[in-house]
Amino acid sequence: MRERGLAGLRRAILVACAGLVFWIAGALPASATRHVVLLFDERADLPGLAALSAEFVRTINEKTTERIEIYREEMDRSRFNGDYQTRFRDFLRAKYAGKKIDAVVAVFGAALDFVLDYGAEIFPGAHVVFCGIDPAELGDRALPPNVRGVVMRREFSPTLELALNLHPQTRQVIVIGGTSDFDRLLLQQAQKEFEPHARRVNITYATSLPLQKLLSDVKQLPPNSIVLITTFFKDGAGVPFVPHDVVPLVSAAASAPLYGFLDQFLGRGIVGGKLYGASSQGAGAAELVLHALSGTAAQGEQFLEPPANKVQFDWRQLQRWGISESQLPQGSDIRFRNPGIWGRYRLQILGIVAALLVQSGLIAWLIYEHRRRSVAEVQSRNAMAELASTNRLATAGQLSASIAHEINQPVTGVVLKAGAALRWLAAEKPDLDKIRSLLTEIVGAGQRAGDIVNSVRAMFKEGENERGPTNLNNLINTVLVLLRVDLQRDGVRVETRLDEQLPAVTGDPVQLQQVILNLITNAVDAMRTVQPRVLTVQTSRIVGKAHVSIEDTGPGVRDSDRDRIFNPLFTTKTGGMGMGLSICRSIIENHGGRIWVERVTGPGAVFQFELPAAESRAPSRDLAA
Repeated sequence: MRERGLAGLRRAILVACAGLVFWIAGALPASATRHVVLLFDERADLPGLAALSAEFVRTINEKTTERIEIYREEMDRSRFNGDYQTRFRDFLRAKYAGKKIDAVVAVFGAALDFVLDYGAEIFPGAHVVFCGIDPAELGDRALPPNVRGVVMRREFSPTLELALNLHPQTRQVIVIGGTSDFDRLLLQQAQKEFEPHARRVNITYATSLPLQKLLSDVKQLPPNSIVLITTFFKDGAGVPFVPHDVVPLVSAAASAPLYGFLDQFLGRGIVGGKLYGASSQGAGAAELVLHALSGTAAQGEQFLEPPANKVQFDWRQLQRWGISESQLPQGSDIRFRNPGIWGRYRLQILGIVAALLVQSGLIAWLIYEHRRRSVAEVQSRNAMAELASTNRLATAGQLSASIAHEINQPVTGVVLKAGAALRWLAAEKPDLDKIRSLLTEIVGAGQRAGDIVNSVRAMFKEGENERGPTNLNNLINTVLVLLRVDLQRDGVRVETRLDEQLPAVTGDPVQLQQVILNLITNAVDAMRTVQPRVLTVQTSRIVGKAHVSIEDTGPGVRDSDRDRIFNPLFTTKTGGMGMGLSICRSIIENHGGRIWVERVTGPGAVFQFELPAAESRAPSRDLAA
């Protein structure tokens, strides 16, 4: 029984504690949403008021995390005249009857007057903040302690003074303004500030004309005139307008520069001026509202005056009216500057210029390299020609015995036949027919000796012959004749398989004969240590080409040497210079052909080259011709 009693007591204590917790939680103040009303004297979508509203909301969101709900109401005074304020009061009172409004922001003077007259009825207990009101509008009147505001000092005289300094020849100043209550208020203030300038220039106030008549008049302004515009919510005929839209019309029609006072007009057609703006008023009003909601409003000043006037100009209008930037006050803010092609595309232009410079450098380098390569190729060809000539001279020394033997044969025949002719002439009755036959043979032998000499001279002379159709078979036969003694001395058996239908090639016969001579002498050198020694020279025709192969029975070419055997200074012969095959490749490639070496079945190697066939079938040339 005692245990059940303790358990019941514990349950009762827990229930009491829970109830106490819920009671304390209900007694604590909840984090409630605050409500703020923005009351505009005009439409809230007008550019100046829209900028003020946007800055107000931005500042609220930036300065606090507290939930604040904002309502907007607009009086639209320039479009609705008459005594409708009591009905507007009743409408707002009914609309916000069930809503606790914490603060009311009156935008411009008419809205403040409305709040001061009816705010206590519509928004009981709400803090009142105003903005956009010039200190001159407040005058000396005392405001209730719950009213704080942001004042905007509108200045008109500095803009007129600035315009007169930029246009020192000015004689006529036309001031344009509307006929709404707010328009008249600003014109009265401007007129008072312009009074000191009336002794210097003639000031005319165009404030009672319909807009179309006004536009017609500003087209015909006298020389040395300037135009000033304040606000234009309603023209002289009572037609409502948006000042922001009127300014471009006046600027386009006016035959004189147009200056203004509101920063929202910049970029719409005014040259510039010392301009005031409304956006800073929204930020200041938001600061005062936050102070009021946090309970710190009594600690601050009743009025704030943020800097709102700034000397600004439209670069496009400066260009239109021929105003130099050097004439502007120091520190002027120049807006809408056209940067031009350089300013707008500076990075692109720099990139293009850099690319052009790089390309120009590359082109110059390529031209230099091409020139250097051309010079090197010419030097290489000259050097190769000199090497070929040297090679031919060296070959001439090696073939001196064969050349002497070839010349000695016809010369010996000439001597013997001449001796016989002399003996027959010494007889009592010379046999003239025999003597004539011997002399004919002597002439033939002499011509043969001359042909041999001419052939050798042509083969080993300096320079290049003109290219023309050349018969490779004839060149091969000529070389074999020159080498006949050496081939017989070295025991080399020569086998030729020359195609009689071999097409002629276009080339230099001296150079091509040197290729054939080098390949045959190399083959003979390769067979000095082997037996049997067989040299096979063969020609054949391929489609559009003439093919020559020179095969020996020597030890052959190693696979490792096959790719470099035609390189300069490479040789497998003792005491060789390594230039013979390199010269051969240079000559063949210079003739548009190719040369290579292949292994054969069994001992030996076969060197082959092919050349393009001559296009024409003109008679071919050879060194013996």
